[in-house]
Amino acid sequence: MRVHPFGRILAAIVTLALAACSAKDERKTIVVAAFPDLDRAVKAALPAWKRAHPDIDVKVVSREYGDHHTAMTTALATGSGLPDVMAIDRDYIGKFAASGGFENLAGAPYDAAAHKGKFVSFAIAQASGPSGNLVAIPTDIGPGTLLYRKDIVEQAGLTEADLTKSWESYIASGKRIKEKTGAYLLAHAADIRDIYLRSGLSDGEGMYFRGDGTILVESQRFVRAFELGLAARRAGIDAKTPHWTNEWSEGLKRGRIATQMMGAWLVGHLKNGLAPQTSGMWRSANLPSGTYGSYGGSFYAIPAKAGNKAAAWEFVKLMTMEREIQLGSMRAVDAFPALREAQNDPYFEQPIEFLGGQVARVLWREIAEKIPAVPVNRNDTLAAAIVNAEFDKVLNENKGIGAALADAKQLIEQRIRR
Repeated sequence: MRVHPFGRILAAIVTLALAACSAKDERKTIVVAAFPDLDRAVKAALPAWKRAHPDIDVKVVSREYGDHHTAMTTALATGSGLPDVMAIDRDYIGKFAASGGFENLAGAPYDAAAHKGKFVSFAIAQASGPSGNLVAIPTDIGPGTLLYRKDIVEQAGLTEADLTKSWESYIASGKRIKEKTGAYLLAHAADIRDIYLRSGLSDGEGMYFRGDGTILVESQRFVRAFELGLAARRAGIDAKTPHWTNEWSEGLKRGRIATQMMGAWLVGHLKNGLAPQTSGMWRSANLPSGTYGSYGGSFYAIPAKAGNKAAAWEFVKLMTMEREIQLGSMRAVDAFPALREAQNDPYFEQPIEFLGGQVARVLWREIAEKIPAVPVNRNDTLAAAIVNAEFDKVLNENKGIGAALADAKQLIEQRIRR
């Protein structure tokens, strides 16, 4: 059968139109839910993603830290509004891991268990569930460090060693700093309590719970942590200022707070928003008394009901296992890489201007390797809130430490049984 030339042209146009529609139909979009500043790290990686996956778009849904985790909690409970990739902060990883709402990345088809050795061990322990499943992959970590104002410490006639030798010398240094400069040693007495609770732990030991669920809040570790915090309050060396308040940021900005124990990522926050005018005045040291602990850290997980799991896994691998992407996140938002391979980059040897030229990333890398692999528990957040409330009663209502910890244990037991 012969076909009129116009008919062939029309057929060609129709074919091209159908092909275009087909290509459009084949495009996918995966949704990545994140929080600041992790959302900036995701956006920084999007050009690399598009080069590798030009047919898959990425929609980044960013909410404030608390709003994000509340929204994700609701989404997991209802099965509605779930993203394909979910960012999770360290404080929520235990609770979310126990929800059963995520893919086990250790198993097929992901087989992420084969990649565990690529990451610092404590971050992998935090992402692991009680049955050995792996609910998320770590992307950044927070090696705990003592940031201190070098100018204030020197004005008080002290050295870094005076701050870090022991907890007793740290508190004694605070008294001298207050006397000589008027500055407080630390923002809040709870800072000491929280750090001491991380001390002396071994791989596999939980902070609030043993692996069998035994509540640990009446242990000597908690008693000593409360004693040190109370000693700081009675010495008048804490500013009684909780973190992330206006008073806290003003204290850091105006030199009213001389030290802050937190994750190394705080340097980025100080530099980029909290106190940029203090550049060059701060230094980083190990935590007092040879303590090693982590603060924060971020993970990526794939909800079990996600619609694009294969593409989601490709995205998680890009963000967590690609050396250049991890280094890009560090340069973009000071996110310290969880990937060991990224920690060997010459960038780590560069001096940090905000820290007066100190080569601090090497220190943080050494700290990260010494942090114990402490497993998380689904009730860690609950226990932390109750312990914090009882500590406030010790500080402000003269409640005895023994009674406060006994009440904390009872309250935790009651809340878990509900």
